Order: sequence, then structure tokens, then C-alpha cells
Amino acid sequence: MADLAVILVTWNVRGLVLDALRSLYDDLNTTNVTAQVWVVDNASSDGTSDAIRAEFPDVQLVASQKNLGFAAGNNLALRALGFCDQPAPNPAGPRAVFLLNPDTLVQRGAVRALYDALFSLPRAGLAGAQLAYADGGLQHSAFRFPGLVQIVIDLFPVPARLYESRLNGRYPRALYRGSEPFAVDHTLGATMMLRREVIEQTGLFDEQFFMYCEEIDWSMRIRQAGWQIYVVPQAHITHLESQSAGQIRPTSLVNLWTSRLRLYAKHYNPVWLAVARQLVRIGMRLQIRKAQQSQTLTAGQKEALIGAYHTIIERCGQLP
Repeated sequence: MADLAVILVTWNVRGLVLDALRSLYDDLNTTNVTAQVWVVDNASSDGTSDAIRAEFPDVQLVASQKNLGFAAGNNLALRALGFCDQPAPNPAGPRAVFLLNPDTLVQRGAVRALYDALFSLPRAGLAGAQLAYADGGLQHSAFRFPGLVQIVIDLFPVPARLYESRLNGRYPRALYRGSEPFAVDHTLGATMMLRREVIEQTGLFDEQFFMYCEEIDWSMRIRQAGWQIYVVPQAHITHLESQSAGQIRPTSLVNLWTSRLRLYAKHYNPVWLAVARQLVRIGMRLQIRKAQQSQTLTAGQKEALIGAYHTIIERCGQLP
């Protein structure tokens, strides 16, 4: 078994995933870390599977017959690597697993930096890269676990300075400019390198999260198991962000808030959950009014967005 298994889950972004694989292999070829690359194609209709087979015959390609989402798609490959849904040993598995988004470009040295950090930092169980937007600007690569204030900042008018603050879960930009890894609550799901022992002890992604928040849920379980999570500033990866989800914005909104509500219900106490649900209901009603008054949205766009907001309000009362 290789030192490292790399998994990408893709849906209808053929050009992006091919670029991601090219950059990944360019970096892997500079390191002595032995790696096996897996791609799970979530029933793309743009010829993704055929293009990968043609250009990257060594990739372990799993072509799903339906769009399973991010969590279940990754789990397909993880099970093929011998990991189990529930905690269980997998001594024949790779030493580490690197979950990588298809809308990323791996910069030289990133894989080695993550791999070395994972096995040298105290109790490191998960390491994430420093992410940048396509223009080179810093993208926050990690966040604190969600709080009520973050819901308020997401849904209600607040002073602009709060968006970059600790109250909104951000870590100081100075930490990203430094040379030392720093501990965080959770990384973005775009880059997650995990030790084999972490997966053995915590199981796989929770598939009730179709898309969004699955990395937060897993990070909570990882932290509860006594492992630390780090961002490694010397591991640079460009993240083009939301290329798949952005194709269907109203559906993405419903997926996002459904996952958030599920996360709250799973990990927070009943009083906190009740307050969160009420904030979401009020916030969605505010968004409905804004959509109704918009001068830039077409009638069809308004209808789709308002329908999504109403669905989210309904989910506030439906989810356990």
C-alpha cells in the first residue's frame, strides 16, 4: 500500500479536475512519498470519466451512477481502501489519506509539507493547506466551530469589520503569513490530509451531510477523539472555490442550510439549537424580502431563490 492515498470527488467540472490532477502529479513527482490517486466521478455528464481514463490511466477511477455528494463520494473511495463506516482498524491501509477538491491547483511542495507536518506535530490528526484564490489573494483555510454570532453575521446586516473577526470564526491573517503550522478547530474540506489512525478511530464522513458541513462534523469527532487539527502555511494550494456547487445556486443554498441545521442538531444542546433555528427563520424571512425588492433579479431567479428560502424555513421545523 502507498504512503498516501489522494481522493478527489468531482461532478461536471471536467476541465478543472484534469488541471487539478496535472498539478497534483507535478507535485507528487518531486517527492519520495508514494501515492495512489483516486477519483470518484459523481455521475458527471460532461465526459469527465472518459477524459480521466485517457490522460491518467494510473488513476483509480470510481464512476458512480448517481450524484452522491461530497461525503458519500469520498466514502466510496475510503471503503475501497479498507476503511469502515464505524471505527475499526485498517492496518493494510495507507499511512495517510489526502482529500482534495477538484477545483484546486497544488503548488510545488504542498503534499510534502502537509505529509511531514502530519507526522511531526503533536497529536496531529488532520492537516490542511494554506489556500489562495485564483488571483493569489488569501482565502481563509480554516475556521472556529460555528457559534450563534456566526449565524447572525451570515444573515443580518452587521458592521463590515465583523466579517474578518474571531466572532465570525476567522483566524488572524498573520498566522497564515507565518512559517509555522497553527492549530485550528477545522479546515475547509478542500484540503484535508488525515492520518490512518484518525480514520480508524472516528470512522468516515457522516453521509447525512450531502454537501457542506461534513468536514466540520468530522473535525468535531476528530477533536473529541483527542487529535489536533492544523493549517500548514508552507503548503500552498490554489482553490478556485465552489465550481460545482455554484452551478445550482438555489439548490446549493438549501443544501448549505440543511447541513448547518443538521450539524447544530447533532452537536449542540437543545437551548442553543432552538435559538439557532429561530435566528435562521428570521434571517430567511429577511432574505425573502430582499429578493422580492431586488431590481437586478429576473422573475425566474426571484421565484427560485424565494422557494429556496421557504424550504430552509420548513427544514428548521422538520429536522430533528
